Formats: sequence, C-alpha cells, structure tokens
Amino acid sequence: MSTNREFFYRKIHSLLGVIPLGAFLIVHFMINYQAVNGPEAYNVAAGFMEKLPFLLVMEFVLIYIPILFHGIYGLYIAFQAKHNTSTYSYFRNWMFRLQRISGVITIIFVAWHVWDTRIQKAFGAEVNYDMMANIVDNPLALAAYIISIIAASFHLANGLWSFAVTWGITVSPRSQLIATYVTMGFFIVMSFIGIRAILAFV
Repeated sequence: MSTNREFFYRKIHSLLGVIPLGAFLIVHFMINYQAVNGPEAYNVAAGFMEKLPFLLVMEFVLIYIPILFHGIYGLYIAFQAKHNTSTYSYFRNWMFRLQRISGVITIIFVAWHVWDTRIQKAFGAEVNYDMMANIVDNPLALAAYIISIIAASFHLANGLWSFAVTWGITVSPRSQLIATYVTMGFFIVMSFIGIRAILAFV
C-alpha cells in the first residue's frame, strides 16, 4: 500500500470512527439508558427509532457500511502495529495499544450484538426491553456486555483524541494534554451511562 493511499485510508478511518459511528454510539447509549426509567420508557425510545422512515437505508449508509470499513481496516492496523510498551512504557504507547485491543473487542461484540438483535428482528423477533432482558439474563452475556461497553467507550474516547491530532485540531503538547483529560472524562461518563443502562435490564 502506497504511503499516500495509506494516509488517505487512515484519515477516512478516523473520520468514520467519529462521524457517523461515534455519534451513533452516543445515541445508542442514550436510548438504552431509558431502560433506567422502566420497560415502557425503553420501548417507547426504541420504538421511535424503529419507526423512522427509510430505517434500513439509514442503517446501511450510516452504520453498517462505515462500521465494516472502520472495523476491517482497524483490524488491519491492529495486526500491523508494532507494540513497544514492554520497552517504552510511555502513556501514549499504552493508549495506542489499548486502542487496538479495545477495537478488536468492540468489533467482535458488534457482530454478536447485531446477530442477537438486528438479525433476530429479521427473523420476526421484536426488539424491545424483554429481548435485552433475556439476553443479559445469562451472567456470562452480562459480563461480556459490560466489558464490551467499557471497550467501546474507551475506543471512542481515545479515538476522539487521535482524531483531533490526525485532523490538526490539537497540535501543541498543551492542547493534546487538555484533550487527554477531556477524552478520558468522556470515557468515564460513557462507561457509566452504558453500564447503568445494561444493568437496568437485569
């Protein structure tokens, strides 16, 4: 792969990770968080999304196609990366490594989650509170969801830091340090929302 082409792919990979995938993850977490207010509140929120016009087209254009590119190219980056945390135990080296690990966890989880929800919907199941409650009724499934929520939250938060650097938004060391604090705060908030939401189905 030529240097220019790889640079272009990485820019697109970064952009898709934030828009639309990052935006979708935030919306998805917010809808799931409605479960805290009970089954009816969650079903209303999820039902609103299900009734959007051209939903299938929007899902493919804004979610499935971007996540396929971001996921497949992300796996390529992850397995091409040379990790040196054992030699250079710097903070950013660890963030680089954790970004790759969290990405692999997230893409595996997304495949499983799509199978458990969207594919089952295609077979006639209804995506509602009871569906999610039945999934996480299994303690192993619940543990996998919690781990994956943390992984996805970290991947997005740290990805926002990388996005800001890649697109020239944070250039100076000071701006990158501030971005680190902001994105790690975002990670904590997203993790809390996601975990609190999934526990509401238990």
